Amino acid sequence: MIEYYLTDQGRVRTHNEDAGGVFRNHSGQVLAVAADGMGGHQAGDVASRMAVDVLHKEWEHTGSFQTPNGAEEWIKETIRSANNEIKTYASEHEECAGMGTTIVAAICTEQFVSIAHIGDSRCYLANAYGFKAVTEDHSLVNELVRSGQITEEQAEHHPRKNVLLKALGTEYDLFPDVQSMEWDPDNRVLLCTDGLTNKVSHEELSGLSDHEGDWSDFARSLVERANERGGEDNITLAIVHHLPPQGEKEGVD
Repeated sequence: MIEYYLTDQGRVRTHNEDAGGVFRNHSGQVLAVAADGMGGHQAGDVASRMAVDVLHKEWEHTGSFQTPNGAEEWIKETIRSANNEIKTYASEHEECAGMGTTIVAAICTEQFVSIAHIGDSRCYLANAYGFKAVTEDHSLVNELVRSGQITEEQAEHHPRKNVLLKALGTEYDLFPDVQSMEWDPDNRVLLCTDGLTNKVSHEELSGLSDHEGDWSDFARSLVERANERGGEDNITLAIVHHLPPQGEKEGVD
């Protein structure tokens, strides 16, 4: 597998409240994470960094997962633990009152990928069946679309587009939505915050499916597009590519 992570402050924000990364455990399995912090007095970056740090620390001491059930249980419980740490920290530090964060995380093994999310940071999958979003935003606008009250086109410009129905750190014992799917050679996943998806179209993101070459070029081109279209938000993305056998034999890393 090959991984790439990139975060950018954007052109408007004074600091970056996103966090994330791609991490390998001792068995070589990959954990990818993206988080978008919010709330409090400049405390969004505290919440997102805490969430990523909890997952990263636990991942370093985690063995290999042989089944999706094991991976799903780990990611669900670890995100719950991160959620409770953020909630407790916010209650003990007045300047962080009300802070929270979205999170999307993927455990990538040789056989399967397990994905968890809270909020509106997303995961996309490119495989033999095409390119699609595999997470559903926990947002007011998405709920309005699901219930048929507005169209997807109306959702793009809705004044309450950024209102979340679920965010990490806002209440105790919050669990993510979790799912697993097959992870075959040449499959790719993209995790990202809404600083990217609010500016770059689904069609443009679908370039993930057939990109060949350096993933840093692909990632930077997406960030540049988001910034060229305003860059009002922080922009973060993580990519994991399950290399086909010939790529592994050639020593691509």
